[in-house]
Amino acid sequence: MLQRFFILCSGADTDILKTCSKGEQNKYAGIGATVFFTAVMAFIACSYALYTVFDNIYSAIFFGIIWGLLIFNLDRFIVSTIKKRKSFGSELLQATPRIILAVIIAIVISKPLEMKIFEKEINQVLLKEKNEMTLANKQQLAQQYTPTVEKLNQDIAQLKAEITAKEASTDALYDVYISEAEGTAGTGLLGKGPVYSEKRNKHDASLAELNDLKESNAQKIVSIENQITQLNDAYAETVQNTQPIIDGFDGLMARNNALEKLPWLPSFFIFLLFMAIETSPIIAKLLAPKGEYDLKLEDEETTLRTWVTQKVLQREKILATDTELNEKIYGEIAEEEAVYTYKKEKAEVLLKRQADAFQETQLKSL
Repeated sequence: MLQRFFILCSGADTDILKTCSKGEQNKYAGIGATVFFTAVMAFIACSYALYTVFDNIYSAIFFGIIWGLLIFNLDRFIVSTIKKRKSFGSELLQATPRIILAVIIAIVISKPLEMKIFEKEINQVLLKEKNEMTLANKQQLAQQYTPTVEKLNQDIAQLKAEITAKEASTDALYDVYISEAEGTAGTGLLGKGPVYSEKRNKHDASLAELNDLKESNAQKIVSIENQITQLNDAYAETVQNTQPIIDGFDGLMARNNALEKLPWLPSFFIFLLFMAIETSPIIAKLLAPKGEYDLKLEDEETTLRTWVTQKVLQREKILATDTELNEKIYGEIAEEEAVYTYKKEKAEVLLKRQADAFQETQLKSL
């Protein structure tokens, strides 16, 4: 039963093959098995490739089955349409477009399986690319927020510098009126005289201004810091919203590009393997000598061709004979006087009736 199934897969004429030897049947069963398992590999490859696209196993399996059946039908058609000819050159010319098609199918089948075989290595390449993309994304987003944040930090630094400068001038006034009281500077008189009171009043006024400046600038700094916090939160939110796009960077095209960054030799050998599997039935039929099945198939085809040619020639002879007889029969009838007289009488009656009808029509129109 398994042999019959594989013979069916080979596209051979089962009725003819039943009359052939066991060896001939085994040869076509092997060809059919190659066609069948190539379709199975195509189903697996397509299912994996579509799973990376749809991320849904049921959709991947459904379209994988359709793709496997398509490849099965193409392979079966390619193998079944290669016929043994009288010369190897004509056979090779016949098989060349089919070999090209088989190579294309091998490429399509092998590429998704290569991605599955080298999945771990591809994941490492994708992880490195994702990290680079994450850093680049953060840098690009930071360019939108960093200038504003730096400007706000400069404003804070300027406000703090105003307080520091005011504190320095207030401390200087404090040192002046203390030195005046101690008699170490100013008038040089020990004690709290009028000059001391004047300098003390300047210091107290400056201290009051300092306190007002600290309170005012503190409020401004808090407001600016709130703006900085809002900008940092907006930056973090933007990074968080864009990160899933980077995390999802593992589709079919991304994996194929990552595969191309790996060493090419292992992938090339896998491609050669599938190309050998895909083209092996065609090469086998080209290299194999004309067997029993080929002879019987050629016998049936030539028998049918001869029979069809014979029928066409017979129809042509019948047509030529019938035409010749018709010409002879109608020629003899044209020479008979009775037929001529009869047709003349009928023509005269027809002309008279046409003339009467024309006259009646003219009278009605008056």
